[in-house]
Amino acid sequence: MEKKRIPFLRIPAVQTLLASLICILLGLLIGFIVLLLINPSGAWNALKTIIENFWSFSSARGQIKNFGNTLVKTAPLLMCSLAVLFAYKVGLFNIGAAGQYVAGAGVSLFFAIGLGAPWWVCMIMAMLAGALLGAISGVLKALRNVNEVISCIMLNWISLYLVNMLLAPYMDINMSETWSLKKNYPAAVLPTLGLEQLLNNHQYITIAVPMAILFAVCIWVLLTKTQLGYELRATGLNKNAAKYSGMKDRFNIVLTMAIAGGLAGLGASMYYLTDMIKWPSAVAAVPAMGFNGIAAAFLGGLHPIGAIFASFFIQHITDGGSFMEKTYPAEIASFISAVIIYMCAFVLFLKQQMNKERRSSKRSGVKEGGNVK
Repeated sequence: MEKKRIPFLRIPAVQTLLASLICILLGLLIGFIVLLLINPSGAWNALKTIIENFWSFSSARGQIKNFGNTLVKTAPLLMCSLAVLFAYKVGLFNIGAAGQYVAGAGVSLFFAIGLGAPWWVCMIMAMLAGALLGAISGVLKALRNVNEVISCIMLNWISLYLVNMLLAPYMDINMSETWSLKKNYPAAVLPTLGLEQLLNNHQYITIAVPMAILFAVCIWVLLTKTQLGYELRATGLNKNAAKYSGMKDRFNIVLTMAIAGGLAGLGASMYYLTDMIKWPSAVAAVPAMGFNGIAAAFLGGLHPIGAIFASFFIQHITDGGSFMEKTYPAEIASFISAVIIYMCAFVLFLKQQMNKERRSSKRSGVKEGGNVK
């Protein structure tokens, strides 16, 4: 029997790609309108700068250097997006990726500066710190049915202030940020990829970039090709049905949040152990990396492979926003990312409605055919 071909626009991957492109275009359009309202004369150049990012530099050296900066920041953003989408696939909304990211940053720097541990130990401990924070929300959800959004938001701030206290003894002479790893603790710095000559001595391109991509592939394999992934997704679709089938529904919830937290915590170590950024003293706000992971996860269609490209795009426009003229706030790039999230939800709703209408038309066709017979 000949297999019936699926129309091109009905292929799920194609629908996801089109939905993401529509979201990007709508987000950029609304961002452009906001730029026009702020200052019409330079709105187009500002939007162009956001889109171009490192391409806006006239010199090749500047382009390559800032491309490297974007690439370095993409790795932790990808890990945060994996933390969000992994939990979402199991029916949980891990808005605590920001706090888990903070925990990973604090613990990795503490082991690096306070204990002089090598980079691989710092990464493992950062992953365990994020996993512990995620597991707390998972336990509250599994045992007491506490909404994970509420527990995650509270843990975000708890982890922030705990990290501030943990790293307070390791601030530089000006008490502005933690000590430099390259100068004082070189063993804690992530190994580079040896691309210094190719990327104009860009010393921050480390093994974190391919490692984050490898983790994305592993998460895809785990969710789609393993029994554990099937049980986790089944628990997310219907916890009662999964329990009736003999699956450990409560354990799966805790495990999911622990894995998600571990991904975010590991992502923080991929960034702070490059020594490109240091933890500032008395941080009063949770870093945006964890929240940007939500945008990257949804823009990538909640698919680990799509999250790779979505993370690079989100970081690309975020860095591009910092190169705009001072007449425009750099936060306009974050505003565009936020709009993209809302557009993703709207377009995905349309896609679901389209597929729903298709299924209903098929059922009606079968019913009419049965009546004719």
